Amino acid sequence: MRNKKVIIIGAGIAGLAAAMKLSTSGINVEVYEQHEKPGGKIRYFDSKVGPIDAGPTVLTMYNVFADLFHSCGYKIDEKLKFIKEEIIARHWWRDGSSLDLYSCFEKNLEEIKHFAGNKSALEFEKFDKFSKDLFGLFKDPIIMNSKPDIFPVLINGFKNIKLLKDLLIKNKILYGYLNENFSDHRLKQLFSRYSTYVGGSPFNSPSILSLIWHVECQGVWRIAGGMYDLVKQIETISKRSDASFFYKNKVKKILMKNNKINGIELKNNKVIDCDTIIFNGDPKALFDGLLGDEIQNAVSNNNINKRSLSAYVWSFAAKTQGLDLLHHNVLFNKNYKSEFDDIKRGEIPKDPTLYICAQGSINNPRPKEKSLGRFEIIINGSPTYNHKKYNKQKEYTKCKEITFSILDSMGLKMDLKPTEEMLTTPKEFEQLFPGSQGSLYGRTPHGISSTFMRPRNKSKIKGLLLAGGGTHPGAGIPMACLSGKHAAEMILKDLSLT
Repeated sequence: MRNKKVIIIGAGIAGLAAAMKLSTSGINVEVYEQHEKPGGKIRYFDSKVGPIDAGPTVLTMYNVFADLFHSCGYKIDEKLKFIKEEIIARHWWRDGSSLDLYSCFEKNLEEIKHFAGNKSALEFEKFDKFSKDLFGLFKDPIIMNSKPDIFPVLINGFKNIKLLKDLLIKNKILYGYLNENFSDHRLKQLFSRYSTYVGGSPFNSPSILSLIWHVECQGVWRIAGGMYDLVKQIETISKRSDASFFYKNKVKKILMKNNKINGIELKNNKVIDCDTIIFNGDPKALFDGLLGDEIQNAVSNNNINKRSLSAYVWSFAAKTQGLDLLHHNVLFNKNYKSEFDDIKRGEIPKDPTLYICAQGSINNPRPKEKSLGRFEIIINGSPTYNHKKYNKQKEYTKCKEITFSILDSMGLKMDLKPTEEMLTTPKEFEQLFPGSQGSLYGRTPHGISSTFMRPRNKSKIKGLLLAGGGTHPGAGIPMACLSGKHAAEMILKDLSLT
């Protein structure tokens, strides 16, 4: 099957997953990536104490990755060291209160009872069941299916009419559901935050996103050495199976003939023939004509608009004292809605929620007070289309003042002199990922039908498949990995190899 060549544009996690699956199945794979290394949004920066994760850090759905490796003839635990977090995350509020959540229902019930009382514990029990039922309803026909099908959801939903009523009629918006079902405002904030995992505001996202809690409480993992080890291992296996990777090679145009894929043209005008392409990039780049006018109708306007959240991301090494940080930490603000009102106006939130990934050092992954550790801090931001004129210096200065004044007010001291290079802005994400407008999750998840609005893996053009967080089944490392695997399996099926 080496006579069959597949070109993959983009070496993000979806493109890598597709390359690994195809190459280990005997397909001739060539990967073209405009940047100098693979990973896409899984980025890192070097430091004195090891690589600092500067992209996604929350790894869920371990079985997605284990299944990918297994389908390619490898045992993932022989290639990577996964560490399951006992505590999913530590949450802090401005009043000094804090709450740890675990991948154990009974432990969470106990913690919430101690944190907010018996009534809140009972409310959590109800919410936990709602989240679990939602995940069960959508998992097989939608999330894990390369061709999402709404009919099994409706049929199974009618078996649980109350769930369907809560989802489609009574509480369509996530925050509305949580506002009605939680009496403690801190828990409303905590569980509504999960909409931001896929780039949505909890005040506009559907209550279906409650199912993300069930995904996370099933387990959160980290990888010894950092998230980028996953990228390196998949690339290594793909190369071992003769996949070729061409970095710093920007694809200028996808070529067509008789409404079929015919090859690619690189920025240096070199033309490479093929009849099958997997595009691992933001689908909006196709719609905007960034890879040629002929290819624009591969996706529709509904597939890519409106855009999901962006972010301001700090990545640095520093010594800290004060708060007892875990690997995953969330520092909530006073008024949650004000944060998303500012984002809607295209402004850096004046009082944002801060996510802190405290990565410690390679040798001591749990950060220790007054020792040099690796940190990533994320603030939700808006895509670039509603920003005013961009000025990195001004955004850096404002973001630095907001971020470190909040840390200081909450008792977290950092021995650090922040520099501009430590901050990645929405505009810089737009430059890193063409067509994205800085959006990190593709199309917004707002609206009950948003799940079905993302483009499918097979495009409208013969021979062109799509993969990545902007396509089905959605954003996040496990979902993007699944999309790459789905695209590869579709090609293999067409060749009768699966």
